[in-house]
Amino acid sequence: MRFKTVYIYFVITISVLSGLSCKEEVHTPYEWKTMEVTATAYNSLAYQTSSNPHITAFGDSLKPGLRYIAVSRDLLKKGLSHNTLVKIEGLEGTYLVKDKMNRRWRNRIDVYMGTDVKAARQWGRRNINISYRVEVLKDTLDSD
Repeated sequence: MRFKTVYIYFVITISVLSGLSCKEEVHTPYEWKTMEVTATAYNSLAYQTSSNPHITAFGDSLKPGLRYIAVSRDLLKKGLSHNTLVKIEGLEGTYLVKDKMNRRWRNRIDVYMGTDVKAARQWGRRNINISYRVEVLKDTLDSD
């Protein structure tokens, strides 16, 4: 009889704890915005960046193979902030904003190409369209 009581308390406790740990998943609504930018490419090499070429201006670590971009500082104000997802015309997949460029650049992105200087030169400089993901503000949703 005692075993059955302990077992029932155990089952109840597990049920209560599992119910408490299940948080309702909140999905933040977002939309994709598109703009035309000048796109160049860069590598994590000291002569192209700084004396510590594997650390971005946001403090993230660069490793060849990662899909990262740097953005001109004017684009930060347009919603291309740190960790924003970006789709780049002519490239597969999505990229993350992980770096920011020198203040002299405007309306520009720099695609990270690891240490492959040849690939970066081959990319060159081009005007392309990018799409980037932004959160839809709650006030915007309420007004619809």
